[in-house]
Amino acid sequence: MKILGIDPGLDRTGWALLEQSGTGPGRLLRAGLFHTEAGEPLHARLSGLYDSFTELLAEEKPDECAIEEVFFTKRAKTQSETVHARGVILLACARAGVPPRGYNPRSIKQNLTGSGSAAKPQMQRMVQLILKLDKPLEPDDVSDAAAIALFHARRAPFERLVAAGRRK
Repeated sequence: MKILGIDPGLDRTGWALLEQSGTGPGRLLRAGLFHTEAGEPLHARLSGLYDSFTELLAEEKPDECAIEEVFFTKRAKTQSETVHARGVILLACARAGVPPRGYNPRSIKQNLTGSGSAAKPQMQRMVQLILKLDKPLEPDDVSDAAAIALFHARRAPFERLVAAGRRK
């Protein structure tokens, strides 16, 4: 199963593609970062982000997608930009037939490190250890995307069981 983890943002959006088989954490296939230019109009930046994700989804054909939910911040402009970016990514995933599952950042941190308030370097180190990488993924947007995919890989089987139980 291929899982695409996504850390949304208007300036930088990190993504990581994991392949999981069995019960292990899986292996990292690819990871990257999409940038948009700060001086460009919002609609152009969002259009570019949508096109980049549409291309990635068509090329990699993930089975499942996981995206970080937007957390509330004191910087309203940053939050608004992230919501816009997340929206076009959700649209790209839905149109590709792979609607993503959203996860709370604190839950991801808690699951991977044992602390819901883990710092970025701690998260990068845990992702490195879990995926058995030679060095931490950088920048942190990419590492966060891998953490989101790892969290989904751990949680999705349980969620499928619960959903199957409800259908009976």
